Amino acid sequence: MQLESSPVEIDAATLAANLNNPAWRMSNLYKIITKGDDESGNGLVIDFRPNRFQRRLLQRLWHRNVILKARQLGFTTLIAILWLDTALFATSPIRCGIIAQDREAAEAIFRDKVKFAYEHLPDSLRAKFPLERDSASELLFDHNGASIRVATSMRSGTMHRLHISEFGKICANYPDKAKEIVTGSIPAVPLNGMLIVESTAEGNEGAFYDMAMRALAIEQEGRALTPRDYRMHFFPWYGAPDYELDAETVQLTDADNRYFNEIEGLMKVVITARQRAWYVATRDSDFGGDRVLMGQEYPSTPTEAFQVSMEGCYYSQQLADTRRQGRIVPSIPRETVPVNTFWDLGRGDMTAIWFHQRVGLENRFIRYFEAGGEDLEFFVKEIQSYGYNLGTMYLPHDAEHKRLGENPDTNRSIREMLEDMLPGVRFETVPRVTRINSGITATRNVFASCWFDATHCKQGITRLANYRKKWNRTTGNWSDEPMHDANSHGADAFRQFGQVADKGETFNIGAQTQLGKNASWRRNRGSPMAV
Repeated sequence: MQLESSPVEIDAATLAANLNNPAWRMSNLYKIITKGDDESGNGLVIDFRPNRFQRRLLQRLWHRNVILKARQLGFTTLIAILWLDTALFATSPIRCGIIAQDREAAEAIFRDKVKFAYEHLPDSLRAKFPLERDSASELLFDHNGASIRVATSMRSGTMHRLHISEFGKICANYPDKAKEIVTGSIPAVPLNGMLIVESTAEGNEGAFYDMAMRALAIEQEGRALTPRDYRMHFFPWYGAPDYELDAETVQLTDADNRYFNEIEGLMKVVITARQRAWYVATRDSDFGGDRVLMGQEYPSTPTEAFQVSMEGCYYSQQLADTRRQGRIVPSIPRETVPVNTFWDLGRGDMTAIWFHQRVGLENRFIRYFEAGGEDLEFFVKEIQSYGYNLGTMYLPHDAEHKRLGENPDTNRSIREMLEDMLPGVRFETVPRVTRINSGITATRNVFASCWFDATHCKQGITRLANYRKKWNRTTGNWSDEPMHDANSHGADAFRQFGQVADKGETFNIGAQTQLGKNASWRRNRGSPMAV
């Protein structure tokens, strides 16, 4: 079945009777593209009618909203239609925007949701809403000056309505972009406007996680919301009518049924046999049996969505010991001994740096920094801004690689460029290990000597905690190969320290001070911080 060639006209009397009713417009006026159910997989044009979850969201919208959800519940479509409707029928030049996680997603949302819905309005109605500007990312309406735009970032001007789509993924994969959204885009929404931040979960860190946890805490406390507070909207998988499967086709274990029974009691719901079958089949086929990934994409509870399993994590035991022994402290005093750095060099993605001092027998990590898409000059300026007495810069093996170009005089390695930028600073290249697991083992061996500043190393500690093996979907086991994601950069930088320290490097040793030798330092500074 093919796409309809032209919109179906609504008769003039029906339009006249209902056009001032937003609820009617949202259920009768707009058309969307949806995946067809026929075997050919052709798309279909259908009338948009909000489903149960979407209607619930519309009824509970607040000035600031955070949506934690299962996958494929249609909220981006809903909000695109809502923003279009708002812009069309506004009596003032209202600005509506959608921020997508990348350029491809932004183009698809604008083309297939916003512009498609506008172009498939009844002909007589669309004639009343002419366009002053029709660009690749924005519709500006001539009759009222209102607009709707889809982009990857929005900093300039006021946005009266703003939707941030898949913000959890933006925080996990594009931390600099997430920071720009938090500092630039969100403040552009006035308190009498409306902000909707929506995503599936992506681990227990980042701005989306912080927003969701604050909103959940307010909800659990029963506190009245102010216009600055976020309202929590949680939409679990078991509320979606499509998430069912023939129960006879799936074998559930006793552990599976115990899990569902616990969720029923906790969330005061009934999970049918067909729903249980769908969940188990989806978990095992789409996620290789990985319970944590299933919980992120199809959560049963708000907290489950953000859980990060310690299964398959390389340094889970070492970090557990570190916390139990009080070696993660609120802050670490700066000593006069030199500050060493350990690097992982990103090529087009993340560069990570750990800052380290050796004091007595303790390896103290006083700061962690990471950023993506920046040049070497950026990182040199960042290091210099701290005012440290710099010791040795430990670089990974690929820092020695020459950059080939047409001019032989500019074929220089990263190490050579850094040495020019930081004259007088000592550099060492850490040799490449033949097996990465050997480097991880070396790092585990020296972990017991490490102390961490919880304030300035918070993100780095999270990177170490979440650094894990790949899940082998074929065998249903963890592989021996690390997963390459946002966490691997910080962990690889820390591994440079582990490989050097395990070889007996003592660094620039300073005199022992009251950190590990005497518990009074911790009593005076506060209890160890769990990060």
